[in-house]
Amino acid sequence: MRRMWLTGYRSYELNVFKDDDPKVKVIKKVLTERLHGELEAEADEYWLISGPQMGTERWGLECGLDLQDDYPQLKLALMEPYTDFAQRWNEANQEKLAVIKTKINFTAPVTAHPYQSPQQLRTYQQFMLTHTDRMLMLYDPEYEGKPKYDYHRAQQFGEEHDYPLSLIDFDELQEAAVEWSKQEHERQNQN
Repeated sequence: MRRMWLTGYRSYELNVFKDDDPKVKVIKKVLTERLHGELEAEADEYWLISGPQMGTERWGLECGLDLQDDYPQLKLALMEPYTDFAQRWNEANQEKLAVIKTKINFTAPVTAHPYQSPQQLRTYQQFMLTHTDRMLMLYDPEYEGKPKYDYHRAQQFGEEHDYPLSLIDFDELQEAAVEWSKQEHERQNQN
């Protein structure tokens, strides 16, 4: 059994404020390609474990849902740092989280209390690191943001454990965007 932690930038950190933003299509294309590569090499049960954040985490779980028909060994889990994680979110985002929770294989909070202290976030990081074998991050170290905490903690963890950390950086996204744009242009010219 393999278990991968998928995380990265929140949608607002990427200036994405609508689900139909072309950036989302490019990001999902790259995430799907990376997941496809992982799953092609793995016949055993494979857990994609992510968090509740709007952005990379939700898009990654959506990509996983799309891949489950072709890869029945793929299981999806959403772990929240604490209970009532999204209570301060607007209603539309709360609904998006509720919908994805109904479609995946497992969901639970890491700590059984509403937010009380930053220690819950550190506990969440430690849980994710010790319950996964590897990490895939949409993150570019040149452009920090909230994912920098998970990135630095995963690097520290990797110094003491066999814990591969793969990054999708902005260069890779730019290459994918150029390719996606060419494909869209060709598709439009064929119609």
